[in-house]
Amino acid sequence: MARMTRRSWTGTSAAIAAAASISSPRRVYGMRQGKFTIAHVLGLNQPERLKLCLQMGVTHVVSSPSVRGVSRDQYAAAIRKHKEQWAEAGFEVAVHETMTPVPANNIRRGTPGREEELKNWSAYVEAMGQAGIPVLCYNFGQGGMRTGRITLRGGAISTVHDYAETRKLPVLDEVYTEDQLWEGLAWFIERITPVCEKAKVKMGYHPNDPCVSPYRGSAQIMISPAAYRRLFAIADSPYNGVTFCQGNFASMRYAPGETMYSVATEFAERGKIQFVHFRDVDGKADSHYYETFHDNGPTDMARMLECYARGGFVGPLRTDHAPAMAGEDSGHNAGYAMLGHIFAIGYTKGLMQARNLAYD
Repeated sequence: MARMTRRSWTGTSAAIAAAASISSPRRVYGMRQGKFTIAHVLGLNQPERLKLCLQMGVTHVVSSPSVRGVSRDQYAAAIRKHKEQWAEAGFEVAVHETMTPVPANNIRRGTPGREEELKNWSAYVEAMGQAGIPVLCYNFGQGGMRTGRITLRGGAISTVHDYAETRKLPVLDEVYTEDQLWEGLAWFIERITPVCEKAKVKMGYHPNDPCVSPYRGSAQIMISPAAYRRLFAIADSPYNGVTFCQGNFASMRYAPGETMYSVATEFAERGKIQFVHFRDVDGKADSHYYETFHDNGPTDMARMLECYARGGFVGPLRTDHAPAMAGEDSGHNAGYAMLGHIFAIGYTKGLMQARNLAYD
């Protein structure tokens, strides 16, 4: 038997695509109302991860292409080329998860220059539509940090957010009031939604992460179900919606009689969920929480999948923020080491099959 070398194992994008073409046909399990497209965050420079995903039957990608430094009239060409590169590797682009694919500082501030930024956003959305990429995950917030690490079962490493520690940090360089943020967001949504409708690109606003306000001296607004209802009311369109990041929604505080399950069902039935980040946390953002294994947190994960599906959600889902496992670097790009996601994807598919929920 020939010895397998690293080179022969990784191969090239073309070899990976060829492997995909001869794989067994993917099974699509019985549908109730909804259907999930399982996708994963990947880079074209990660051949081992690409091959692992193809072997797991994951052929859709969540990508983050950059057009920084690209002239507006070249956005379409850049995004089309990016999609073609993924197709050569055996993947279909399901989502662009680029929180601000082009700058939005003046939009956020409501300052001169926001009209030019809006033109850039409009051109980006139009380019996505021309390339047939259906969902953009975005966010205008200023969070995104964790304050530490925690050891889970068997020595796996996950992340922690402690709001008391966050409050000790310096005030951000730019701080905003809630009124400023809502004014800027409303101005943007009113103008970008018609562009999305024409381009057939759904925009899903990701919650502020962590879901707290104030955050380092600045207000944050997308931290509650009520905030999302206000967002939806700005432009009542199926193209104006939410990236339902389950970890963030689990860490929110809810009104009496309201739960994450009821909110997920409501938003799905309204056609407002564009994209699901499937993960779990233990605790609340305004105190302390940590990210758990997908099978070991407080949320009934199977019930959440049923909330989405029975509500009629049809769209992409990715496992999110898995713990780093044995042999993996827990400090670099926390939550995105591969072994935890292999476990999470298998677990998620198992839940879907057990509940007879459709996916591909």
